[in-house]
Amino acid sequence: MDIKTARSTVGWTQKSAAHYNRLQTAPTSPGICTFWLEGRCKRNPCRFLHEASLPRNVYHRAAKLSMPEDGPGKGPESSVVNSANSSSRKGGDSSIEKNPPTPQEKVCRYWISGNCVKGDACSFLHSWFQGVDFAMLAKLEGHKKGVSGIALPSGSTMLYSGSKDGTVRIWDCHTGQCVQVINLRGEVGCFTCEGPWLFVGMPNTAWNIQNGASYNISGLVGQVHTMEVGNNMLFAGAEDGTILVWKGGSEADPFQMTAPLRGHTRGVVSLTVGRDRLYSGSIDQTIRVWDLHTLECVQELVGHTDVVMSLLCWDQYLISCSLDQTVKGILALSGMSDGGGKPVLLCACIDNTFRLYELPSFTERGKLFSRREIRTLQAAPGGLFFTGDAAGMLTVWNWLDFPKIFLK
Repeated sequence: MDIKTARSTVGWTQKSAAHYNRLQTAPTSPGICTFWLEGRCKRNPCRFLHEASLPRNVYHRAAKLSMPEDGPGKGPESSVVNSANSSSRKGGDSSIEKNPPTPQEKVCRYWISGNCVKGDACSFLHSWFQGVDFAMLAKLEGHKKGVSGIALPSGSTMLYSGSKDGTVRIWDCHTGQCVQVINLRGEVGCFTCEGPWLFVGMPNTAWNIQNGASYNISGLVGQVHTMEVGNNMLFAGAEDGTILVWKGGSEADPFQMTAPLRGHTRGVVSLTVGRDRLYSGSIDQTIRVWDLHTLECVQELVGHTDVVMSLLCWDQYLISCSLDQTVKGILALSGMSDGGGKPVLLCACIDNTFRLYELPSFTERGKLFSRREIRTLQAAPGGLFFTGDAAGMLTVWNWLDFPKIFLK
């Protein structure tokens, strides 16, 4: 089979048309400057706000951005401004009025803690994301260590998250509240979901969280890093380089263990299924291709010079990402369609950002920011997608063209 491999050499150029979404809720802002209201403030920057109509819990970014001709403005000089008309700032600080600073692509740490006093004059972002087609719905806190698995089973109103803190948390999709914490007494390595079944990978074991069934593993294989379901089989990539296989069984116990797949010399950390093939990525820097019918390795792909972190099948392509820093280290990949049905590639990067690219052009659609690197991500039906970072934060996002189904 002729496989076209698209490595993670995506151009990470910044679009000059980046839009700053103005719906981001932020910490309470400082008061309005009384001297500015009287037209007498001469401080730059002033620790009070120069914005009379600004709500106290919302920052509307006031920065001149170059917009595309087909964008929401009226040509390349259009700008996104806050709710107050700039003409009302007579007597105010002209440097803020005429030349708002271009925000750096880094979230303001003072804004995060709720005490940034620069307001629109701040040169850092007062938002967790850039983009106009999606929004952040919620941040779900509770895990003490990095999030390693996220799943929304088919037909369920409960969201599941697993962590290296050894717990699985169950969240009510309607309220966003954690309704149950399951202590597994072992580090969660990964999740995978098939219909109503949710499988959890842990050291030397795999577990079905729905019926409590534990899938015994012969020998010590170490941590189960990744799991995937395909052709009525459950696959698990393990620390010792083997790929464990369970074939479909009875309804009560849907999977029975069979012979493992061997070939990788180091741990298997990524799996994906597509076009009757299982693809496995490893710490040994290779990708192996397995026939789903014979379970034999039919091809080995080389080229990466570091860990193959994530794999994604799209159309006739296999997209792989690695820590080899070809352009920028990528930790995880996923794919979904936006509200218009256009395919979008989701990339979690080692620089604490998460980027969205439209396929096949790789046009950047937006960027998300996190305090720590995003280690896991998951797309779900209904325009939802989820990110989990190394600090234990789980964040819920959705495309605006879809009806709201989380926290509705």
